[in-house]
Amino acid sequence: MTTIFFDMDGTIANLYGVENWLDYLRAGDAFPYENAKALLNLQALAHRLNNLQRKGFRIEIISWLAKNSNENYDNLVTLAKVNWLRNHLHSVSFDRINIVSYGICKDTFRHSDSDILFDDEERNRNEWGGVSFDVHNILEVLRWLD
Repeated sequence: MTTIFFDMDGTIANLYGVENWLDYLRAGDAFPYENAKALLNLQALAHRLNNLQRKGFRIEIISWLAKNSNENYDNLVTLAKVNWLRNHLHSVSFDRINIVSYGICKDTFRHSDSDILFDDEERNRNEWGGVSFDVHNILEVLRWLD
């Protein structure tokens, strides 16, 4: 069974498009995670993901917490990210949502060699050790899988 993993920040959520996003993160404020706009048509994404799940694909999130954070801020960011997914992709029943420490190798979350990662960071795609895609043409790639 193939799992399709999605990063959030810079992949489906435009965290970096929130004005003064870095200042908020440094201040321990989860505002950017709560208020990030979508980077693609989420209705179309949800439609594709639901179709793929019906065909047997698993859908997971694997997203980093903020760099140099603390336990309290990690909890705030985790809650913000889960709520963002619930608010923006409410029709998708993710098989798992992994909100993990900044910098952790995402490849450790792969279940099989056929798993796929969508991530804006080249380092994560290079470390994946399998099939990975950047943020360009996500819907087209999913259409191809469907």
